[in-house]
Amino acid sequence: MSAVRIGPYTVHNGLILAPMAGVTDQPFRQLCKQLGAGLVVSEMVTSDMSLWNSRKSRLRMIHEGDPEPRSVQIAGGDAQMLADAARANVELGAQIIDINMGCPAKKVCNKAAGSALLKDEALVNEILQAVVAAVDVPVTLKIRTGWDRQNKNGLTVAKIAEQAGITALAVHGRTRADLYTGEAEYDTIAAIKQAVSIPVFANGDIDSPEKARQVLHATGVDGLLIGRAAQGRPWIFREIEHFLQTGETLPALELFEVERILLEHLAALHVFYGDVMGVRIARKHVGWYLATLPGAREFRAHFNRLEDTEAQCANVREFFAGRYKSLEAGDGEGVAA
Repeated sequence: MSAVRIGPYTVHNGLILAPMAGVTDQPFRQLCKQLGAGLVVSEMVTSDMSLWNSRKSRLRMIHEGDPEPRSVQIAGGDAQMLADAARANVELGAQIIDINMGCPAKKVCNKAAGSALLKDEALVNEILQAVVAAVDVPVTLKIRTGWDRQNKNGLTVAKIAEQAGITALAVHGRTRADLYTGEAEYDTIAAIKQAVSIPVFANGDIDSPEKARQVLHATGVDGLLIGRAAQGRPWIFREIEHFLQTGETLPALELFEVERILLEHLAALHVFYGDVMGVRIARKHVGWYLATLPGAREFRAHFNRLEDTEAQCANVREFFAGRYKSLEAGDGEGVAA
């Protein structure tokens, strides 16, 4: 897959870490970039600047130290608020602004934001025009294929976006009503790619190098957004890039490599969030990393009761030590899926 231009920036391999609230914080973005992502996008930041004083929002808005180009996703339903939020994030170091019209979560859609906006094409146009006019950096957009199966207006919204000056478009292959269920529909993404001349990225169910190639062939898109499949497997970007370039599958990561990456990730979370919040946030990541390994469920039940950084790291090391012993005993355990 060739490089993709977003304004003045080049995404060398067209592989992008999709923004995920509560997941794509700075430690995870840095890790995914190291492990092969061409571009990483921040967690969604509300456009309501009166909420920016909360600790959660402040942490989401630390752009210094992020891999460049720094892409920040904003969400909201008011054109002027979104324009102001875009401008403020650029002042804080954002180099690309991404607008969320793809999130199906009720708490986002109930505020007429995320994919709820797809219901109102005039408002979509107003928002996109306002944000593009407000900043001198590229503005990208994330959408779904429509509101529900009877109202698949992704194609219309894509044309509105191109006219408004959006520089690249990501399309999740489901409607708002589908949430994350069922098969992603790649035919609609293919039609959108054909209809516009700006770069289009496909999103949804891309969970292996083989699936990545299949989606690229089915849609003709310029790149791929990887979201849930990177949770606990941030090296998936490296695996996909290698497979697309060579047709060969990289060998599964050795256990010691998984342990090293996980411990580095834990250390970064603890530094970024501090001990109390870092320990809490580490729990879900550890669960994802170990999900496919024998004994993970029992370990996780114990791990989730731990309250300090040192205990977490020591327990992870103990877990892997047990897996190494199993491997030496020749029972086939121990290699990451």
